[in-house]
Amino acid sequence: MSADVGAAVADRRAAAIACAPMTAATRGDALRLLSAFLGSDDHYRASSAAYGDGGAEALARALDLFLARPELGFVWLAFAGSEDGDSRGEAVGACVVCHAISTSRGTLVAKLDDVTIARAWQGRGVGTAMLAALAAHLRGLGATRIDCGCHRDNGGAWRFYEALGFTPLDEERIALLL
Repeated sequence: MSADVGAAVADRRAAAIACAPMTAATRGDALRLLSAFLGSDDHYRASSAAYGDGGAEALARALDLFLARPELGFVWLAFAGSEDGDSRGEAVGACVVCHAISTSRGTLVAKLDDVTIARAWQGRGVGTAMLAALAAHLRGLGATRIDCGCHRDNGGAWRFYEALGFTPLDEERIALLL
């Protein structure tokens, strides 16, 4: 991410956003936000069959796996109106982060999926604050890159990611269900 992310986070609109990994206590918040995203995002829905979308039951299992196996990744939550993620301000953003090892970097990298901001909070700096805090957290874990997929027809998401310094790889993600 570019250094401009830090300046964008200083934006007054995002000043009250705090972020933290999902815990057992905030699992319901993650479930609510990610359920809304997976159930209604046209870009996700367009490829959900190829992903093997298992619906609400699969999401619940995934959240339980993140809690049971934190070495594999975590769900990152953004809270509005709290000083830290534990004070349980309103959860207004979420994304899924999985750890991977990059052979090109020779380091830990992060795979970012299902980035979502509650509709009432979109356009208020939450996404920028959430990803800036995530980048700092991942740097602290030794990660050196964040990889993210984005539907080619989702112009708003492309502009958002590019404004944060993400670079298109000119690759297409493909999947094989096992």
